[in-house]
Amino acid sequence: MSVTDVDLSAFDTPGRGRGLLDVFRRRYLLRLLVRKGTATRYRNSVLGWTWSYVKPGVQFFVYFFIIGIVLNAHRDVQYFPVYLFSGLILVNFFNEAFGNATTAIVENRALVRKIYLPRELFPVSAIIVALIHFLPQAAILLVIVVILGWVPTLTSVAIAVAGLALMATFALGLGMMFGAVNVRFRDAQNFVEIIRMVAIWSTPTIYTWGLMRDVLPQWAFNIYFSNPLAIGVEMYHEAFWAPVIDGTAVWPPNALWNIVAAVTLSLLTVVVGQLMFRHFERSFAQDL
Repeated sequence: MSVTDVDLSAFDTPGRGRGLLDVFRRRYLLRLLVRKGTATRYRNSVLGWTWSYVKPGVQFFVYFFIIGIVLNAHRDVQYFPVYLFSGLILVNFFNEAFGNATTAIVENRALVRKIYLPRELFPVSAIIVALIHFLPQAAILLVIVVILGWVPTLTSVAIAVAGLALMATFALGLGMMFGAVNVRFRDAQNFVEIIRMVAIWSTPTIYTWGLMRDVLPQWAFNIYFSNPLAIGVEMYHEAFWAPVIDGTAVWPPNALWNIVAAVTLSLLTVVVGQLMFRHFERSFAQDL
């Protein structure tokens, strides 16, 4: 039998994959990477997983004291602690997911240099690890709002899941973009740190979106409120804060178009991120 008679249809060409679609085919590898990420997070740490509560707790009290007490924001927003914390934990999730996805390839350089596997596994596993670390903070929020009278409904749960999915999608897209560039140009990490620093201030978390509407022209406000981060945070306000105050979160007049724009931007970010990732991954091993 000659070589040309051998059926090669069951074999994959080395180094050539289907991008994010391969992540679903390599679920076992994905589980291993997620397990590795969670196991090494607090290795040799005395407090361990307690840090998942301590750090957001300290951040919350700092913002609550400065913004809520010193600047009197708590007088203008009912149950301001719930308003603040429900948005804060979502922004924290984005920052961790985005940051981890950006450094995922570099931190796994040993695997990237030695064997071939779908490189998208690394940023995707980073997003999942961030989601696992998000759960303790979400649990605290649930306990607080239930004590204050929040009753879960299908609508509120769906809105919360949608907000989290929007944030995760946006973080994945940006993470693949900057993660791919970061392998060759480490300046990308500095840009990521700037974006993460600005994230909390670019969302209606420590203030209401009405304050931004009062100081920005309409076109600029539409850009601001079409930010997936802003829409995700407002979804969490709708899901957790609004029921506590026995009402619904007030949205801007064109909010539906803002939501459509935010979802479109998140999906477009993933597409562009995948294209950039596939372009740069050809030289990952050499650049590392």
